[in-house]
Amino acid sequence: MKKYNTIEITVEKKITTVWLNRPSVHNAFNSEMIAEITDCFNNINNEQDISIVLLRGKEKSFCAGADLNWMRDVSKQSYDENLKESKKLYDCFFSIYKCPKPTIAIVHGVALGGANGLLSACDITYCIDSTIFAFSEVKIGIVPATISPFVIKRIGEFGAKELMLTGRRINGKEAENYKLVNKSFKSIESLENYVSIIIEQLKTSGPNAITNCKILIYDVCNDLTFSETQKYTAKMIADIRASKEGQEGMAAFLEKRKPNWIK
Repeated sequence: MKKYNTIEITVEKKITTVWLNRPSVHNAFNSEMIAEITDCFNNINNEQDISIVLLRGKEKSFCAGADLNWMRDVSKQSYDENLKESKKLYDCFFSIYKCPKPTIAIVHGVALGGANGLLSACDITYCIDSTIFAFSEVKIGIVPATISPFVIKRIGEFGAKELMLTGRRINGKEAENYKLVNKSFKSIESLENYVSIIIEQLKTSGPNAITNCKILIYDVCNDLTFSETQKYTAKMIADIRASKEGQEGMAAFLEKRKPNWIK
């Protein structure tokens, strides 16, 4: 994998971990980190040896959101430059959201402002109870704009209104209640154990089936009208049933053996 300055990539048994690596500022992101995350996830799209991607923060926190020094500098730029930087931030979240591999965010410490865009763009998000979440943008007179499409998909319109308008801080269990995270745990040890179980479950799924399932969900949720889904879904299942992996999976089930993608 490529080397970066603000993120660190580790790979073990086809599991890639993307570490946010600016611990001195609680992994707050700046223009360099935004560009590197985007590049990393775009490269992951083409990596055949990666099956699952974890997104984590180094040391004390997951991510404190946008680096305020970076935001101050951006605000002093021309409108066109400001707009360009904002589009790059959206593209960063979208690169995670569109990743064809299963993505899991593991959150601890704090997840403030734009950090919630990172974790909301992932397929699955877990945290520990002591984690602090906040949409704190309103407290400095701005709005959580580029993260909103991803966050609202997770928690819905009215949950987003409460959290984004008040900017109040919530803990991991409250985040679970809002569905901002899938599950919150008492300790990092119990979280890690649960993630290990989820990873093992993902490994038993057909790799092409996982990618196609993510495409299916994306298209049904974003691109298709309800009336268009009949033709689309019927074609997809017919194509998958006829595929090499689909044929192998069904044969393995009928023959009561493991499919060939399980080593």
